[in-house]
Amino acid sequence: MRHFVRSAILATALVPLASTAFAEKIKIAIGHQSMCTDTYTAGIVIKELGLLEKHLPTDGKYADAEYDISWADYSSGGPITNQMLANKLNIGVMGDYPLIVNGAKFQETDSLRSLYVAGTGYNLKGSGNAIVVPVDSDIYSIDQLKGKDVSTPVGSAAWGTLLKAMQDNNIPTAEYALKNQSPAVGAANIAAGKIDAHSDFCPWSEIMEFRGTGRKIYDGSEAGVPYLHGVVVREDLATEYPEVVIAFLEAVIDAGAWIKEDPMRAVTEMEGWTGVEKEVLYLYFSQGGHLTLEPTIKDAWVDALKFDHGVLVKEKAIPPLDFDAWITEDYIKAAYSEMGMDYAADKATMVDPKEANAGLPMEIWHARDGVSSYPTMPEFLRAVAEMQGTGAKLNATYVYDSETGLKLFGKTAFWVRAGDDYATFLRKGEAEDYAAAHEGTVVTFDEAIADFVTEG
Repeated sequence: MRHFVRSAILATALVPLASTAFAEKIKIAIGHQSMCTDTYTAGIVIKELGLLEKHLPTDGKYADAEYDISWADYSSGGPITNQMLANKLNIGVMGDYPLIVNGAKFQETDSLRSLYVAGTGYNLKGSGNAIVVPVDSDIYSIDQLKGKDVSTPVGSAAWGTLLKAMQDNNIPTAEYALKNQSPAVGAANIAAGKIDAHSDFCPWSEIMEFRGTGRKIYDGSEAGVPYLHGVVVREDLATEYPEVVIAFLEAVIDAGAWIKEDPMRAVTEMEGWTGVEKEVLYLYFSQGGHLTLEPTIKDAWVDALKFDHGVLVKEKAIPPLDFDAWITEDYIKAAYSEMGMDYAADKATMVDPKEANAGLPMEIWHARDGVSSYPTMPEFLRAVAEMQGTGAKLNATYVYDSETGLKLFGKTAFWVRAGDDYATFLRKGEAEDYAAAHEGTVVTFDEAIADFVTEG
């Protein structure tokens, strides 16, 4: 017997419902993004593991209910909102900018409304979105994009990040050619050198890095605004069937716990479900990875969403949004209580990569032997040199940005050798500044490895 914890709002919502069981079909239509890592806990993981079915109510009023569950996969968040407005979907998972567009577009109608009911994951520093150029490009900074062709999935989180980056660097839209391209098309054009730059969301930038086709010139962490994704539901679903929404959020919690329990198992499974290389997914979901999987709605998230709304207002790209009417914690609080978890404790916790990743070991993913860790740079570089010397296949290597603590691929980091010490950086400029301050030299990954190659 399920005993749902009901807040005052949920209790009010349930008043019209009779105590007899439903003799009807309840439609649960979810829009998700299998190519956006921060949506996985409210999308592909729930779908593939059957977690929603595990939590849906089946007794009391729901004893005779028949659930019609459908999943629709999209390349970005904008189309999900359009389908929710058309009542083709009633649950959507998307990034920060699409979330606020969702709320604003619903409120723009006479009667339809959506509710922001939970998060899925975040990066406190804003990493996840990035602007990428072809790997051989001579562009290394935002100011070099003036007069260039820049693409992005318009309406996505990456679109908002691009607008924010350009605003911060005083580059109006008239000074570059903005093109609307889906993630897959943008990535293909970067690989072919057909576009000067492409702004995209997680994990597309790292996919391009891993495949050797693209190079970051701007990371979302430079915007100074948290990067987050979340769940929106149509208000009519939440009002009529609040227990269904709670059940979905319980599945979100379960999905996050499943990933954290065994990240290696998770990324291997998710590679099969999504086609995203497990080495890229490991960058997001391993210890020290980009994403913190946690569904609470923090005050800082509300502030970030309000800030993001302001970015779009400057571009005249969004209607007004009443945040108080749109955001509700009642459903996620009920899910936490139902599962015996402490919502207030999770809400009060913030994971800062700079602090959380301090002292974490570097890692090598050996094709045969799996992931091994190394506490110091010399040990790490020596191990890479030795493995390469035996002809071993290395799937990936992982280091950390000295400035932000963000996890990086060893091969894409900017390396600095200063005496016997080595440091790694996300951005070229910071590597050059560090080298100048420490009498060091900016070197390639291969040059750093070569320092540890022994003749034999």
